[in-house]
Amino acid sequence: MKPSPTVAIVILNWNGRKFLKEFLPSVLNSDYSNKRIIVADNASTDDSISFLQSHYPQVEILQNSTNEGFAKGYNTALKQVTADYYVLLNSDVEVNSNWIAPIIELMEADASIAACQPKILSYAQKDSFEYAGAAGGWLDKFGYPFSRGRIFDVCEIDKGQYNDAAPCFWATGAALFVKAAIYHELGGLDEYFFAHQEEIDFCWRLQLAGYKVYVQPSSIVHHVGGGTLPKGNSRKTYLNFRNNLIMLYKNLSAGAALWKIPFRFSLDAISAWKSLLSGDSGYFLAIMKAHFHFMSWCLFHQKESIFPIRKSRKLSGWYNGSVVWAYFVKKKKTFEEIVHIK
Repeated sequence: MKPSPTVAIVILNWNGRKFLKEFLPSVLNSDYSNKRIIVADNASTDDSISFLQSHYPQVEILQNSTNEGFAKGYNTALKQVTADYYVLLNSDVEVNSNWIAPIIELMEADASIAACQPKILSYAQKDSFEYAGAAGGWLDKFGYPFSRGRIFDVCEIDKGQYNDAAPCFWATGAALFVKAAIYHELGGLDEYFFAHQEEIDFCWRLQLAGYKVYVQPSSIVHHVGGGTLPKGNSRKTYLNFRNNLIMLYKNLSAGAALWKIPFRFSLDAISAWKSLLSGDSGYFLAIMKAHFHFMSWCLFHQKESIFPIRKSRKLSGWYNGSVVWAYFVKKKKTFEEIVHIK
């Protein structure tokens, strides 16, 4: 009988002792036998390492010398890990005991599936989808990410409406299963991103290279969310807007980028000025900084980023419309309402 593929669950940690204490036991109780559990520490200043050494000696520890962010932190760690599959798992995720096998079985059955995510539900509200991925990530034609079960800040109640395993545009970085060989084949995550939207960029590159991205809702995890940079944090806003523009520049065709990026600048500016007039100067400044640094990246850093092999391919999870228009003008609040607009 063929042995089960090896699965390395790698938890990137930065000052997350609280989350490790609360959620690591659920990961250790996963019923998949051929697994390794590794904590890659991003130069934490709390007692995460001593806590792990004292309470969980069975967990492997990798220590980065500096806080390299999500993207480089994982790239550095995964260069040291040999396995058939990697699972990039946030420290603030509680997993069900049988969360691994359904995804591995799906990915083993189709060699073209390179990445997959479980169903992501909220830890605080167990029957609600969680912001970071929900039941599979999508992207609209202007680069705005949304998910089956989450449009902007509106998360749907899970009533089984998205229980089918399905292709999607991006799989969440909170619980990202990826075939290890393909991760390295594509150069891993783009380290310039530091954090936020690097998984969307990675999954876009996967699709351009001919691979599929899937969601397998038979696997369920619960995510706290916002553990490192909470919602409303100016740096989080800055990184999201900057990285989204870089992602568009990298992955769109030249013709599409030529008009879509200036249009995105306009939409971002409207959002920024609206926030400033409502008293949120931090949000305004974060977007202005993101635009300035995107232009700086175009001039000085773009050759350092990982560029995809651009091929003409139909992209799964691509909404050829504007989710902004559907949500704010048409007042459509659910995924099904939006993607079925005629």
